[in-house]
Amino acid sequence: MKVSTERIPDSQVVLEIEVEPERMEKSLEKAYRRLAQRTKVPGFRQGKTPRAMLERYLGSETIRREALDILIPEAYRQAIREEEIEPVDLPAIEVTQEEPLVFKATVPVRPTIDLDDYRAVRVERDPPVVREEQVEEQLEELRHRYALLEPVERPVQAGDMVRAEVQIGVDGRQVFREEDAEFRLRSGAAILLPGFAEALPGSEKGLRREFSLDVPADYPQRILAGKTCLCSVVVKEVKEERLSELTDAFARDVGEGFPSLAALRERLAADLREAAEKEADGIHREKVVDAMVAAATLEFPPQLVEREVDRLLQDRANASGAADVEAYLRDMRKSEEELRQELRWEAAQRVQRSLVLSKLAEAEGISVSKEDIEAEIERLAASSGPRAAEVRRMFAGKRGREALESSLFTRRTLDRLVAIASGEEVPSPAGEEVTSPAGEEESNEE
Repeated sequence: MKVSTERIPDSQVVLEIEVEPERMEKSLEKAYRRLAQRTKVPGFRQGKTPRAMLERYLGSETIRREALDILIPEAYRQAIREEEIEPVDLPAIEVTQEEPLVFKATVPVRPTIDLDDYRAVRVERDPPVVREEQVEEQLEELRHRYALLEPVERPVQAGDMVRAEVQIGVDGRQVFREEDAEFRLRSGAAILLPGFAEALPGSEKGLRREFSLDVPADYPQRILAGKTCLCSVVVKEVKEERLSELTDAFARDVGEGFPSLAALRERLAADLREAAEKEADGIHREKVVDAMVAAATLEFPPQLVEREVDRLLQDRANASGAADVEAYLRDMRKSEEELRQELRWEAAQRVQRSLVLSKLAEAEGISVSKEDIEAEIERLAASSGPRAAEVRRMFAGKRGREALESSLFTRRTLDRLVAIASGEEVPSPAGEEVTSPAGEEESNEE
């Protein structure tokens, strides 16, 4: 067997494999015996049909195709062993000559990743900002949450709490009915359908009100998307909000109780700052990973992107509640190739990030031990209160522990990356402290 190899872009190797005629003949004999065992030819016992008769009955091309199905995988496996090639996915096979048999195998191999001087990457973290208006918005939300609701005898107005009989139909059939639906007509609130809340003001108690709503084509519930829905509403009760004044007395009634309105404002501001800090951390991490990917030189086979597209498609089907990907495609009213094309950019970004983070973890010597996993399980259990035993059971099995190990590994890798990009002192893979360039300059000046 003759084998030649050629490295091509995108981490692929092309093998051109020529197989001896004698080996092809042996595969034809194997194909004949295999087909004879599963083909019933009139006048012969199954498995005992002479080769010449079987060729006339099935056609010589059928036996040849069977022989190629046997021979090509065998020759391919031998070639990658001899050439010491490590595939990461199945090859693409192309027969270029039949006698003697010559075929090409385009083999995806391990990606090539060069992080360059990754320890020189620097990304500033934008400071989180909490505006006074945000605190006031939170206070206003609390006023509505703790508002008194008083029955009124007037038509519905924005801001009211409404109890009503609601029916919704589409294409001549009823898709929703509730005798005592209750909802608050807050500004911007999503109630049942887009535009439903805006259509109710002016409705009078006890009188049926009918109206139609055009549902956007991108509405998540595909059964309603792009359709005109007919709505029928009979208001049974209207309650008006009585908002409390922002006083110390109001603050004492909120949550666990606050001594004053100033203390409540301080707590709301602190909560907003904490949320802003977490958001800033998340944005910073994203920017750091993007900067690392931009600085790296990557080459990887396109099959990795297609695998990631498969995962994204499955994730979206699961999230939509569809029975499977085929059902999801029907709901989306798109072909599989249309959706795959839409997802390829995101899939490529995910592949690049994963490869860079894996290479960084390798370069930095990041690992997770059994002791680390046990400690994390105990930490999660301790923070779960009465559900501690349930948490321990969740991570008792192999799958749960592997998921936790993967989560810890990713977290540690990201923490190290953020520390590097922030100019902090971090240990080198050899265990020595490495000072950031900025830190060295300051030290020299001193």
